[in-house]
Amino acid sequence: MKLDLRHTAGSVALLAAMLGLWWLASHLGWMNRAFLPTPEAAFGALGDGFTGGSLGSDTLATVGRMLLGWGLASLCGVVLGALIGSSEAARRWLQPTLEFMRPLPASALMPLAIALFGLSAGMVLAVVAFGAMWPVLLATVHGFGALHGRLREVGRALQLSRRAFVAQVGLPHAMPDILAGMRLSMTISLIVSVVGEMLASQPGLGQAILLAARSYQASELFAGVMLLGGIGFASNAALAAAEAHLLRWQRR
Repeated sequence: MKLDLRHTAGSVALLAAMLGLWWLASHLGWMNRAFLPTPEAAFGALGDGFTGGSLGSDTLATVGRMLLGWGLASLCGVVLGALIGSSEAARRWLQPTLEFMRPLPASALMPLAIALFGLSAGMVLAVVAFGAMWPVLLATVHGFGALHGRLREVGRALQLSRRAFVAQVGLPHAMPDILAGMRLSMTISLIVSVVGEMLASQPGLGQAILLAARSYQASELFAGVMLLGGIGFASNAALAAAEAHLLRWQRR
């Protein structure tokens, strides 16, 4: 308990130090306020954006796109990972193609996605799902690969079908790896959603930040960036709490 309080106090102190440095840099003129607004101006723009601006609708658009892309990525990653991890034939057929596609950055595929889907919300969603799928897929494959050989022998002794073995033995055993991959996938889905909004001119925080940067509205730009940081922090905390709840059996 004391260690947790010490870590919390250290985190709060570091955040306060960063805000203090920001305040000094802006108020003492270390940087031009056209590029570095004061903290008061940035937080004021954040409040004004919610009360009289479009930050509320932009936030909902980005969060909805992030969650939908993350859900699709998680589903595809778990299904493909379980197939590869439980079938030697599927591994031989699919793994070379997946290893070729895995290093491709999602942002580099956006021109191809634009050619296929146009400048649409579906294009952004497809790229988000593609970019966020890999951590879940690799984590699922790793979880299945770590299955003890005796568990497979038990499955054969009980005459479990492949589907039953995957559902009753493989997935529960791989769940810690899968949840860790899903947490990383959530972060990637937020990043790719913002980039996609910027490139495809879709409503959301990405477009709002880009427009603020182009018009030299530094306060609005920093407000959007702070909001993105808050979304990332909240989503990671929610997934960490869900992970702790789902894996509470490990602590028994």
